[in-house]
Amino acid sequence: MTPTSYQYQRENIRTGIVHIGVGNFHRAHQQYYTNLLLENKDQQQWGICGIALLPSDEKIVQDLRSQNLDYTLTVCGRDGKDEVYTIGSLTELIWGIEDPKAVIAKIADPAVKIISLTITEGGYNLDKETNEFNLKDENIQYDLKNPVTPKTVFGFIAEGLRQRKKNDSGRITILSCDNLQHNGNTAKRAFTTFIEAQDHSLADWVKTNVSFPNSMVDRITPATTAQDIERLNQKSGSNDKAPVYCEDFIQWVIEDQFIAGRPEWEKTGVEFTDDVTAFENMKLSLLNASHTLLSYPSFLKGHRKVDQAMEDESIVRLIRDFMNIDITPYVPAPAHTDLDLYKQTLIERFSNHSVSDQVSRLCFDGISKFPVYIMHNVIKMINDDKDLTRIAFLIASYRHYLKYKTDDKGFSYDIGEPWLTKDDQALINSDKSVDFLDLSPFKSIELKKVNAFVKLYDQFVKDLKNNGVAPVLESILN
Repeated sequence: MTPTSYQYQRENIRTGIVHIGVGNFHRAHQQYYTNLLLENKDQQQWGICGIALLPSDEKIVQDLRSQNLDYTLTVCGRDGKDEVYTIGSLTELIWGIEDPKAVIAKIADPAVKIISLTITEGGYNLDKETNEFNLKDENIQYDLKNPVTPKTVFGFIAEGLRQRKKNDSGRITILSCDNLQHNGNTAKRAFTTFIEAQDHSLADWVKTNVSFPNSMVDRITPATTAQDIERLNQKSGSNDKAPVYCEDFIQWVIEDQFIAGRPEWEKTGVEFTDDVTAFENMKLSLLNASHTLLSYPSFLKGHRKVDQAMEDESIVRLIRDFMNIDITPYVPAPAHTDLDLYKQTLIERFSNHSVSDQVSRLCFDGISKFPVYIMHNVIKMINDDKDLTRIAFLIASYRHYLKYKTDDKGFSYDIGEPWLTKDDQALINSDKSVDFLDLSPFKSIELKKVNAFVKLYDQFVKDLKNNGVAPVLESILN
């Protein structure tokens, strides 16, 4: 299968966007849209400079540099037919560990009009209980005191903006592309809190020179293993060190609040709106929340691929019941959206054998995902005296996953929880199951004081330990 290559001349593309966090999702989503857009000669000022800030980014940086920053994207169709694209919209790539001054200079470049971000749900340094920016973090404290040699994304952007202000380089938009409720508002709270603590003069400049639009992003993009690289290159006839693969569904809805201009992404299918709330609520409450619900019971039953889990009728019924009974009452459909069709499409997307996403990816960093995807609707359910059975089962499953680290088939596993604290670990290890409800994602609503929930949860904890997931799940299905 020969990749579809871009037709524009790379030497004609100018950099107008800086993107921090050059991971698989960004390369399957924002880069995909931008690669299509650059075929328009009047849009060729919108190339993307990727910025990587972590020590662990070295391999992807070197791999992409070795192939002139081009890479292949395999779009996996639900009908079994794949399409492969060569993506050329990544015009520059800077590794902050190697050249931090170049990161700051690029943010300050007057040709750059947008700083976009995929730094993960946990990357905004918000307290899991209060949702406030954590100024006490060790690296944040360092950056506050050492603005010229930053370590964090907040320090780098603050110093870049300070140079923009000093050099009169113009206004700029900070565009979050992370799965967060009101991600633009979240980014604004995080960055402005940091900047106000560091530099009052810069904080005043930011108020009138930086915009933070909310956006909703959607495209299932698995991690790429060594086996995937070999498989993808065999299919495409390429020798790509950094290929990406994703599903055929894609969506991006953005509030049109770009203070310094923007690409005409609408030419490639992006939707601009005055208010993204209904779209993000639908996506986070149905897709992301269902992914979280699916993840821990599926993993504990021994499923390692999402499409495999979707062949398990009990998992499918759990997801359908959750979406239809628990969540739909709290999801007003956006304009021109058929919610029933959207939910059925989610089932088809999860079941896509060509994508075959990893369940472990969905399990990763649950401590950051629960507050964003699950708890805001749990609060509504409690206030409305709704049935909490599936929520209690999910949280009991999450505890079992974190505590015992062995699935129902006897296989041990490592957990991926980068933001877990020592206090959290003590709550997980406690023999009193109710202590787990003091874990940071749950404390904001004090689940342990909701008697109806605690009764269900305690029973599920005992049943999961004594009987395993399968019979417990069967007992709660409608």
